[in-house]
Amino acid sequence: MGSAVETLCGQAYGANKFDMLGIYMQRSTVLLMATGIPLAVLYAFSRPILILLGESPEIASAAAIFVYGLIPQIFAYAANFPIQKFMQAQSIMAPSAYISTATLAVHLVLSYLVVYKFGLGLLGASLMLSISWWIIVIGQFVYIVTSSRCRLTWTGFSLQAFSGLPEFFKLSLASAIMLCLETWYFQILVLIAGLLKDPEMALASLSVCMTISGWVFMISVGFNAAARLTPLLAITLILNGIQPVLSGVAVGCGWQAFVAYVNVGCYYVVGIPLGCLLGFYFDLGAAGIWSGMIGGTFMQTVILVWVTVRTDWNKEVAEARKRLNKWEGNKMPLLAGQE
Repeated sequence: MGSAVETLCGQAYGANKFDMLGIYMQRSTVLLMATGIPLAVLYAFSRPILILLGESPEIASAAAIFVYGLIPQIFAYAANFPIQKFMQAQSIMAPSAYISTATLAVHLVLSYLVVYKFGLGLLGASLMLSISWWIIVIGQFVYIVTSSRCRLTWTGFSLQAFSGLPEFFKLSLASAIMLCLETWYFQILVLIAGLLKDPEMALASLSVCMTISGWVFMISVGFNAAARLTPLLAITLILNGIQPVLSGVAVGCGWQAFVAYVNVGCYYVVGIPLGCLLGFYFDLGAAGIWSGMIGGTFMQTVILVWVTVRTDWNKEVAEARKRLNKWEGNKMPLLAGQE
């Protein structure tokens, strides 16, 4: 649900309505924190849910232990994503990188101590993830409050963060549907892989591919892994170099609802059924499931390319101006910030 603030902050900064960036960040944080409550409940009942979905009790129990420690991370995400988009809209990137690097160093040391020296295992590892994310959130927020670079965009806490929440929720919900459908698409593939004849091997190979695929979103690195699946992984990496750019264009234009419909069709009507067909009926196992995923992603990429090429960008600029005028309102600060 946080990509709504990415749309609005980017457009507000481009229109020189700097004070609205802080309002949008606060408004998004309020909504995401509220959304985190039912998610925390879902995390708490992860073990029976996984067993109900057909996973083995051993896998479900191990996953649940790890998930319990991630409950605080939900609310760290709720604060971190709006903060990051607030800073990125202003091209402030270096502070987040420095804070994350320092936190990573601390995280590695403390994780080793908690997992191996104190014997907390999976629960300790996930708890340290949650703590590390909260350190990042606090560090970034301190930077925003104290930095002169944010003096025009952060003017203090405001009651306006609680106004217009229904309308903001609609755009946020469209963003959530758009991105969650994409994220769940990969997670459903993992659940399906757990139902194959050799679930441990299938899950291990898919985990390798999904991890490497995630790295490609951040940096380009050399690698040599998952040798049954390398050709499929290569195709995935190419698509992952194109699809995020197109999704970024969609988010910037506020097309989240449209992309959500595209994701439903490409991922859930085509990708998952195709993966199940190849994986189970044609007995291709993990390779078949991954091939189905590629098919859905390729279809989504083609559609987004077609829409982007045919877009009337002058009309999009006019729509963005209308949206900014709708969201801008009188400021009602709680705490005065820098003038």
